[in-house]
Amino acid sequence: MTSGAIDGSRAAVLVTGGAGYIGAHTAKALAERGYRPVVYDDLSAGFREAVRWGPFVRGDIRDEAALRSAMAGHAVAAVIHFAGVIEVARSVAEPGLFWDINVGGTGALLAAMRAAGVPRLVFSSTAAVYGQAGRGAGEMIAEDDEKAPSSPYGDTKLAGERMIAAHCRAHGLTAVALRYFNASGADPSGVIGEAHEPETHLIPLAVAAGLGEGRPLTVYGDDFDTPDGTCLRDYVHVNDLAAAHVAALEADLGPGAFEAANIGAGQGRSVREVIAAVERALGRPVPCAVGGRRAGDPPSLVADTGRARALLGWEPACSDLDRIVRDALRWEAQPAYGLGHRVRRN
Repeated sequence: MTSGAIDGSRAAVLVTGGAGYIGAHTAKALAERGYRPVVYDDLSAGFREAVRWGPFVRGDIRDEAALRSAMAGHAVAAVIHFAGVIEVARSVAEPGLFWDINVGGTGALLAAMRAAGVPRLVFSSTAAVYGQAGRGAGEMIAEDDEKAPSSPYGDTKLAGERMIAAHCRAHGLTAVALRYFNASGADPSGVIGEAHEPETHLIPLAVAAGLGEGRPLTVYGDDFDTPDGTCLRDYVHVNDLAAAHVAALEADLGPGAFEAANIGAGQGRSVREVIAAVERALGRPVPCAVGGRRAGDPPSLVADTGRARALLGWEPACSDLDRIVRDALRWEAQPAYGLGHRVRRN
């Protein structure tokens, strides 16, 4: 395999899991940059309506032959790999499924890339590879920190990174793994956004509670060693995440290179700060109650983003918390798909 930075002169990029939340936003960003995103998804969690910027191929990420066919049929030059299962609690209950899809699927993808001669990969990884080690309110997580996943989900993502790195060394693949912190928000156009079933993310849950469409919000613990007693998390706008994938695709890395980079806003925001931002956007209170801490919840998870800045030339441009909430609310007010758990408003 040969490598080098990919440019956007209508080069085809296979986006596995491209009908999902981050995948759809990345497909849009690719198209706007001049690429031709080819979405490969089995629609088990994604939405056909979210595929709007290029061809769609329905297929299982574990199906190596189907992947090879998609790559050859669309003259794919690179791959961005989102496809997988992501729910942490489900991974504890069904670990075999997560190893089968997340690790087996990545193995099938790598084999298909070798067969098709596709040299470049961007991998959707996660801050879950670092585990639940407690960090104080002023401490950030760097890429070289200890990796100690606390769930099968985190285990499978770390295994995927290691498998990809081994292929880079052995076969000259060029790859970047992006370790996301808290993906949030929606495209300002309102045409795509977050639609999970069940929803577990704080911002859409707070919006639903404030609109009277969901249960009152539970704040899991208010006695952490943080400024207001609630957990600090790093919320990064999904469009900033999408831009990071394009930057990783275009980074000038040679054959055999493997790099990992944190993608976050680089700032911790507390649960109470998020609730206050939602209340500002809605102009009304968000009903909530304080519950007990969840097992293993660290007080602070905030990204050190220095490597992404240096390696990819990437900077978060729209991850201000109030903007994230406004964009999320615009989507929640009139979602285009994933309506099973929402109530439409006039």
